[in-house]
Amino acid sequence: MSSKNKDSITKSQKTEQTSQDTDVVASREGDVNFLDQTLRPTIWKDYIGQKNIKDNLQILLTAAAQRKHPPEHLLFYGPPGLGKTTLAHLIAKETRAQLKATSGPAIEKVGDLASILTNLSPGDILFIDEIHRLNKAIEEVLYPAMESGSLDIIIGKGPSARTIQLDLPPFTLIAATTRIALLSAPLRSRFSGGVFKLEFYTNEEIEEIIHRSAKILKVDIETEAKTEIAKRSRFTPRTANYLLKRSRDLAQVRESKLSKETVMEALNLLGIDEVGLNATDRALLTVIEEKFNGGPVGLNTLAAALSEEQATIEDVYEPYLLQLGFIERTSRGRTITERAKQHLKLKNPNKLL
Repeated sequence: MSSKNKDSITKSQKTEQTSQDTDVVASREGDVNFLDQTLRPTIWKDYIGQKNIKDNLQILLTAAAQRKHPPEHLLFYGPPGLGKTTLAHLIAKETRAQLKATSGPAIEKVGDLASILTNLSPGDILFIDEIHRLNKAIEEVLYPAMESGSLDIIIGKGPSARTIQLDLPPFTLIAATTRIALLSAPLRSRFSGGVFKLEFYTNEEIEEIIHRSAKILKVDIETEAKTEIAKRSRFTPRTANYLLKRSRDLAQVRESKLSKETVMEALNLLGIDEVGLNATDRALLTVIEEKFNGGPVGLNTLAAALSEEQATIEDVYEPYLLQLGFIERTSRGRTITERAKQHLKLKNPNKLL
């Protein structure tokens, strides 16, 4: 076969492959599995809320760009769904850097981390989600990589063991965690770019997010419907987008507009009440009130009564209940507040006196 024919076949194969890749990308845009990715902001002006963090990051990134250095290492923490991963992707786009993402549980051995770090290119961003779940031995290897850009590897065992130091390209580590207290102090101190806490959003900010998401989903939503979703979204964008999608589904099936009535019907079907509590939230409050006379009750006892993990109660349910002022943490355990009792009376008028 001639060289010209080979080139022709190669070009044809590349064209076919490119066409297939384009089809895959196009199909993913409408695929529900990639819908959350589609709703994620891709430019700074679309990222609503967290103004103080955005202002600090823009100064840090601008200064780093002027010095022609990668940004310093960053740590984001806060409850799930507030935008930690989104911020990492936005920083990568702003700096035009390649982002390589992994998570703490995925890095099981020192060799896993070494493989990731040695495959980085200059200026790359390494994003580690749930970094508090890193093994302590792996943390020790991460320290010199963050501080001096070197990787110390021990080869062999016993008297014949020796240490090899590998130089790493300049990179930025961005980490996210929902439980910053589980990070060791030495690791936290090495995030020289800053440690930023993401706060819960206001209802006004959530309404802006819903408005933007509805445009992307090509859904015509009424103002009162946006307000109703925002009230029940637990001050969290991820939850707001979830409730918007489920309300859209009901409107589509009923062939109706996305009105306040449609939203209320959809959220009632999901068991989400007027302040955003679900069935488990209400069960937690009811157990404290009815079985333990309003508390205090220890976390271990409460978890057993609800058949839930202690970590699930602490990380998933308690933050929002504390934010609403429905429970209190005391030295003796959890207690229910008068505000929560009033809410339970409204929801279950025949259960409580």
